Amino acid sequence: MFKKLLISLFCLLVLAVAGSSLWVWQGLQTLEQPVALTEPVLFSVPSGSGYGQVARKLEEEGLAGDSLWLKIHGRLFPDQTRLKAGEYEFTAGMSALDMISMMVAGATKHWQIQFIEGWTFRDMRRALEASERLEKVTTDWTDDQIMEAMGAEGEHPEGRFFPDTYLFTSNESDLDLLRRAFERMEEVLAAEWESKAENLPYDSPYEALIMASIVERETGAAHEREEVAGVFVRRLEKGMRLQTDPTVIYGMGENYQGRITRSDLQTRTDYNTYRIDGLPPTPIALPGQEAIHAALNPADGDALYFVARGDGTHKFSRTLQEHQKAVREFQLNRRSDYRSSPAPVPAPETGEAEQ
Repeated sequence: MFKKLLISLFCLLVLAVAGSSLWVWQGLQTLEQPVALTEPVLFSVPSGSGYGQVARKLEEEGLAGDSLWLKIHGRLFPDQTRLKAGEYEFTAGMSALDMISMMVAGATKHWQIQFIEGWTFRDMRRALEASERLEKVTTDWTDDQIMEAMGAEGEHPEGRFFPDTYLFTSNESDLDLLRRAFERMEEVLAAEWESKAENLPYDSPYEALIMASIVERETGAAHEREEVAGVFVRRLEKGMRLQTDPTVIYGMGENYQGRITRSDLQTRTDYNTYRIDGLPPTPIALPGQEAIHAALNPADGDALYFVARGDGTHKFSRTLQEHQKAVREFQLNRRSDYRSSPAPVPAPETGEAEQ
């Protein structure tokens, strides 16, 4: 009798264990089932969040069933509990385990911001301010404070940040992006300086950067950059003034309203290259790598002048007489769609992008 009772108890225990195991197995299986999502969902894991907190949050936001199964999964697979803070994008077809794997890998959502060649540092700061996803640290900082944070105290910010498209996560700030752009410009300028042409009229990489910014503003036509740089280099070598309108515009600051007058050309500023000799004191814009390369590898030739054709390109001339003829041809009786440079660059924009 006692033996039969033991056998019965053992059978009941086996059935209970088997039933429990089946129940757990079925519960864990739900973690592999796709979550019903009609559109991508952003999920944030704050810094310092524990695995159990994240599991509950997934349940509360309808991204997982009973968080109990996630917690059991974590017990069975401890490596799967090491989640990284950040913002994640979950899409249709993903399961709760897919989401956990993404957070373990730290595959956070990336956003993008674009700094365009030819922009000023002011334009760049406006773009940073307009970015909704970027943490703002420097909004109330002066330019001097920003340069101090870059380790360049007392230096001018214009032209010192590399124009490019930068990806960032929700854990990054505007200061982080400024550092990345500053360091990238340092790297690009140093590399281009190492491979520069010989006998250039620059005493330092910074002077080349100034020239690159002028080239950037004078033409966006890639095939003209070396030729434009060649004209300016020859003028410097001959002691001629650069006489380039973009420097005048930069020196006018907020006074520039879309046109340069004769009076503007005659007004002396630190940047008016119709009135000053040599290069202006700082860059006038963010030059891209192509413009930097052109400034350090100008085209050979004998042209000393150029004038805008009105389609974004230029007519180059060797003599003042040829130049004056080109001015009469292209600048007198201008068409209504005349422009001295390529079509305007769009205003600062931000957007989303995957890594």
